[in-house]
Amino acid sequence: MAQREAALRLDGEWARIRSGAAAAGPAESERLLRELIGALRGPALTDPECAARLGLRLGDLAARRFGGGDRAGALAAVEEGLGHARRAAPHAPEYARWYARGLINQGVWLAWPLSDGARLPRHPLGGAGSGPGAMERAAGERARDVTRAAVEVWAGLDQEDPVNRRGLAQAKVFLADRLAELGSASQAVAWAVDAESGFRRLLLADPGPEVAREAEEALDHIGRQLELRLRFLGLDALAGLRADGLLPERLLPQAVVAARIQGVPEAVIADRLGLDAEQVATMLEVTPWLAVWRVEVRGADGLWTVQPDPWRGSAQVRGLTAEDVGDGLVRGFAQSPARPGGGGLWRVLVWWHEEGDPAGARFRRTVGPGAPAGTPS
Repeated sequence: MAQREAALRLDGEWARIRSGAAAAGPAESERLLRELIGALRGPALTDPECAARLGLRLGDLAARRFGGGDRAGALAAVEEGLGHARRAAPHAPEYARWYARGLINQGVWLAWPLSDGARLPRHPLGGAGSGPGAMERAAGERARDVTRAAVEVWAGLDQEDPVNRRGLAQAKVFLADRLAELGSASQAVAWAVDAESGFRRLLLADPGPEVAREAEEALDHIGRQLELRLRFLGLDALAGLRADGLLPERLLPQAVVAARIQGVPEAVIADRLGLDAEQVATMLEVTPWLAVWRVEVRGADGLWTVQPDPWRGSAQVRGLTAEDVGDGLVRGFAQSPARPGGGGLWRVLVWWHEEGDPAGARFRRTVGPGAPAGTPS
């Protein structure tokens, strides 16, 4: 009993330092955290609260390691912590919440190499691009699975409690992120829309100002992510989301543009998305998309050299397909002085929104003797 009480006193001291209510230098806080973890280990074997707090503090240690660049150390610490948190979770809703948050963090750290500096997927095209390496993909799949487990933990808690409703919506956002990193763009959109509905319901319940602010920030994040993810969906996926009620009305213009960029006729877009022909025409007229292009010439060494402006640039276009834009560039470059003579090869690449992997271009065509037949992506 005395060991338990001493450990809980240390935990309270650490909590004050962690929140900023008490001051401590880096070395002192590190020493206290390690002392606290050691003090909790014994009582955690039989006491659910100590087990839950040990899981929480190992998570704090993991966060410090990750912040210091030690991802492997962070993953080892959070894995150990989750073992304790898992045992404690059935004993109190608060412990279950701590466990779920630990799972979310584990997923973020596992999937870290799959996102860029802006936390956007490095390989959003799945099999169309080069894709992640085997180890990265395995880590990403593990991240997806533990994040799905966090969703299940939150879903099993009392949904009359706004804390649990918010936690469930947040967990769904993270699951959408993990799915997007693995190239599962359609599933990522579905989970993000589900999360968006959860945050909107939370706002309708008239929460306090802090909860309302967090919900509005989450909705802004989800909105940006949805706009990005729709760029990677084909018409079948868009139509499926629309049929399932998972394509918000505000995103219909972008869905229409996405299909048109791929070369789908307007009449087919209208039919598959359940819209009038006039609606589709209006959306295409008023909704621009950013065409980003690059023309490259292959040298004698086999390397591709990017051509200067105007053969590398961007412009907002309306109503045009990627092939329309690409064909115009092919014709223009073919008649320009920059075109290589003789047996020189050159190629045109067109992306939507930003440059990327050539395999992800919406239009790509190689021109010259022996060039493979080029078709729009």
